[in-house]
Amino acid sequence: MAIAIALLIQFPQHIDAQNGGPPARVELQSAPLLALPGEVDSNSPAVWERIGGRNFLFVMTSMSGQPWRSWGRALTGLGAPEPMRLGDWPEGGIWMEAVVQDDAGTWYGYYHNEVPPEMCRSAGSKVLPRIGAARSVDQGATWQPLGLILEAPPRSYDCTTGNTYFVGGVGDFSVQLDRDSRDLYFFYSLYLRAQGQQGVGVARLAWADRDEPSGKITIWRNRAWLPATGVGTNPPRWNYPAASPIFPAVESWHDDDRAADAFWGPSVHWNTYLSKYVMLLNRTKDVDFAQEGIYVSLATGLDDPLQWSAPSKILNGGRWYPQVMGIETGTGTDKSAGEVARFYMSGRSQHLIRFIR
Repeated sequence: MAIAIALLIQFPQHIDAQNGGPPARVELQSAPLLALPGEVDSNSPAVWERIGGRNFLFVMTSMSGQPWRSWGRALTGLGAPEPMRLGDWPEGGIWMEAVVQDDAGTWYGYYHNEVPPEMCRSAGSKVLPRIGAARSVDQGATWQPLGLILEAPPRSYDCTTGNTYFVGGVGDFSVQLDRDSRDLYFFYSLYLRAQGQQGVGVARLAWADRDEPSGKITIWRNRAWLPATGVGTNPPRWNYPAASPIFPAVESWHDDDRAADAFWGPSVHWNTYLSKYVMLLNRTKDVDFAQEGIYVSLATGLDDPLQWSAPSKILNGGRWYPQVMGIETGTGTDKSAGEVARFYMSGRSQHLIRFIR
């Protein structure tokens, strides 16, 4: 029985005109429980590999700052998770939130990294998130760090915040390589001090720069893609501009009350049935990250963040980290799905998600 029947997703008028058709619809339909191995506290990327003439699905999960990987012939046959071996990583916990494979078979991983805010003496257990990159040539068993690639601007933290987890920072993200394999787009959560700089931001990295990404990412701000500014050479350091949020916070993460109203934790896939990009989002209602609901937004392309439709609710409440997992053997992942896919929250799926055009 569908728990969210024919929920209408309204596109901006100019996108409707380009598509030449009616808006899409989404249904959630009850299905037998399917859980990713291990515990989950982030987006969980998936990659298909052909080994010995057979397709294997690898899924990365993260919990308590440690990433794990599992593999099998399908989502229904994943083995027990094993910890991924980390090289010379930065301090703090690592959550592997996105993995993209190049044509040579090398995996590029992008991780959420949490570090203590040394500038805030009274922060307690609160942290400052940022985003880094790594590379693997053995299906994610071991990783070579490629450095930090995206951080919040200087002095954009709030040491007195009532936010349960963060004093500021950027993280809780997903990535999507464009259809031409030219640019890698990052859709990430903005926890900066100023309310106008909170919500969901977009950045991009030229795919040609994937092996040396530090300082190469550009941020979408005021309808332009702005580069980082170098502030040192030994070692190189970069200041990144604050993004203009595509979905701005309505109520701040860091003001004087416990309420908050902001989208966060975007998960993006290319939907082959709709021929559109689909983004799932959490929406918080307080500084403890309590869920108001799960939302969906769509776009025809990635290069113009203004194309994303206004988020529409598909579920009241729910759990963190909603994402779609495609069920097509050899192609279906967190980054590609068809008409019907699995709908996950916190690594557990009790619903199919159906896209209707």
